[in-house]
Amino acid sequence: MRSILMLLAALAGLHVSASAETGYDLWLRYQHLPTVVAGRYQVQLRQVVMPGQTPTHQVIRSELKTALTGMLGKTPSYGNHLQAGNLLIATPDEWQSLKMLPQLASRNQLGSEGYQILSTRLGSTSCLVVTAYEPVGLLYGTFHLLRLMQQQLPLQTINITEKPTLHLRLLNHWDNLDRHVERGYAGNSIWNWHTLPHILEQRYTDYARANASIGINGTVLTNVNANATVLTRPYLLKVKALAELFRPYGIKVYLTARFSAPLEIGKLRTADPLDPQVQQWWKQKAAEIYSLIPDFGGFLVKANSEGQPGPQDYKRTHAEGANMLADAVAPYNGIVMWRAFVYDPESNDRFKQAFEEFKPLDGRFRENVMVQVKNGPIDFQPREPFSPLFGAMPQTPLLMEFQITQEYTGQGTNLCYLAPLFKEVLDADTYVKGTGSSVAKIIDGSLHNYSCTGMAGVSNIGSDINWTGHPLAQANWYALGRLAWNHTLSSGSIAEEWIRQTFSNHPTVVKTLGNMLLQSHEAVVNYMTPVGLTHIMYNGHHYGPMPWGNTLNRPDWNPVYYHRADSAGIGFNRTATGTNALAQYAPGVQQLFGDANKCPDDYLLWFHRVAWDHKMQSGRTLWNELCHKYNEGVDTIRSFTRQWEQLQPLVDAERFRHVQQLLQLQLLDAIWWRDACLLYFQTFARQPIPANYEQPQYTLEHYKNIRIVYAPGN
Repeated sequence: MRSILMLLAALAGLHVSASAETGYDLWLRYQHLPTVVAGRYQVQLRQVVMPGQTPTHQVIRSELKTALTGMLGKTPSYGNHLQAGNLLIATPDEWQSLKMLPQLASRNQLGSEGYQILSTRLGSTSCLVVTAYEPVGLLYGTFHLLRLMQQQLPLQTINITEKPTLHLRLLNHWDNLDRHVERGYAGNSIWNWHTLPHILEQRYTDYARANASIGINGTVLTNVNANATVLTRPYLLKVKALAELFRPYGIKVYLTARFSAPLEIGKLRTADPLDPQVQQWWKQKAAEIYSLIPDFGGFLVKANSEGQPGPQDYKRTHAEGANMLADAVAPYNGIVMWRAFVYDPESNDRFKQAFEEFKPLDGRFRENVMVQVKNGPIDFQPREPFSPLFGAMPQTPLLMEFQITQEYTGQGTNLCYLAPLFKEVLDADTYVKGTGSSVAKIIDGSLHNYSCTGMAGVSNIGSDINWTGHPLAQANWYALGRLAWNHTLSSGSIAEEWIRQTFSNHPTVVKTLGNMLLQSHEAVVNYMTPVGLTHIMYNGHHYGPMPWGNTLNRPDWNPVYYHRADSAGIGFNRTATGTNALAQYAPGVQQLFGDANKCPDDYLLWFHRVAWDHKMQSGRTLWNELCHKYNEGVDTIRSFTRQWEQLQPLVDAERFRHVQQLLQLQLLDAIWWRDACLLYFQTFARQPIPANYEQPQYTLEHYKNIRIVYAPGN
């Protein structure tokens, strides 16, 4: 049957690879283009003129060789004189060396990383131009051009001017020095610390290529639950080797700093940030790092959170701790990214903790400190309201932290395209300066004039051959980079770019897989945590449902803390009659969420405790809405299995089978979630599951007795 389908595809003019596709090439596959398209590009790209000789220029030459050989079947030729059909890649200074000066965007328009791509005439010669004021801009522009070519888009009248909306576009690796990845679902860490700095694996270069192609310009190599060993000289030499490899790709390296490092590797008796000896130790350590890595980006710090050491151990504030490190790296233009993920078991609402600790410190941080804030107030849940810190710290640059790795959204087995989640947060209105004060406008500095801006994503990358475990999870890495570059892009446009480069330009593949991606996040929310339920995952590893969980010694580690279900109702009252967490938001947000009868259904149980027969915006009762949403989630995944089957003739056999099996597993997971949660909540609602829905196959006790012991990433 497979051979017949491939024959039919060939007769229809479709390209179906007969060789194995591992997914290793990500969105840089550079597959041979159809003859007509390739012929058109060959006319436009007969010769490359690129006078620059920096290491970044050499990287561009290498990428062009790989890309044009793959797509056009010919190695690019280089020349020094313009003629028809040239691709000119040059900075304005290099243009002058060629004795020509076309009309270009200004440095203010492009900045240090922006670029311009245009089809133009220089005298009597027509040519395609990629220009920028710095070599890294040329690199980004070249990748943009290659992205267009992979999508088979026309170049004849192109005129594109772009620069990033955010300064820092980062991956945060939660990778440990023993190569275990915390919350990692794609194998071990890609960093082989044992063989560094002597062996630079090809994977490191390909990692840099992939990141540069989507505009990522920084990587935090180590886990936020930090190990001070990485700050010792033998490991700094390993970091130096990676930094040198990444530098031509415009990527800086950062490290996580363990706050107690002066005690652990410095042999001091304290790590008090106000102690002169401690301050001097960090200054000496910074000097050592920068002597090896002149463009070292700085430190990311998790302090006084989940057992990590920090300034509060010495009755000092987060600002005092961050400022000590900031002073150490300031002479070298380094920064400190201080995470706001803190929560106290004594608090009456974990939701409120970060705001309560950091809001009073606004304006007390050094200029080179950024406070890194998770997108929501709890912990990377499938759906959260935006963190109330966004908009609450106008004098302190806030850096957005998203989680690409799917800790709470099905891990490495479930399809969940995260761009809609990212966009939901970025587009949310904080109302801090009236209507239109989106989270995106806060983090890009346009509302508060931040001197430095950024977005970070907790990496989903591992040693699996396809990098991310689930083949479709590559789209989340891609989406983070594209949104960090330009947060106005839509989830749909990003998905289409990724599909066309990673799978196929065939309209059926683009449409079908695009629909699957765009529906997947809402489906996961529906079969896991609909109508504002949150954090009801299995304890510890967070894989699978456990809404009954109540055995851990901290209340806020138990699912029952978050839903508070009993016979009277369900939900967490965060209004003035409850914990009053809603007061941390601007009045416009309070008005949006404050009335249980007007609150959007998606966020109801985040802010309100309501009766089981509460009437929802949909017109259904709460109980019936839960039944509807859980079943809708299952039905959507079931439809994915059917849609994917239709793509068999159009997708390579290896990736088709891999995704096929994962979707079948996801359907089982969705049913497990639906049945376990509805049976549990039914014990309080005391209402039947409507007969028009599938009834649970097993009892509640069956689901309670399921034990997942060795889930990865834990």
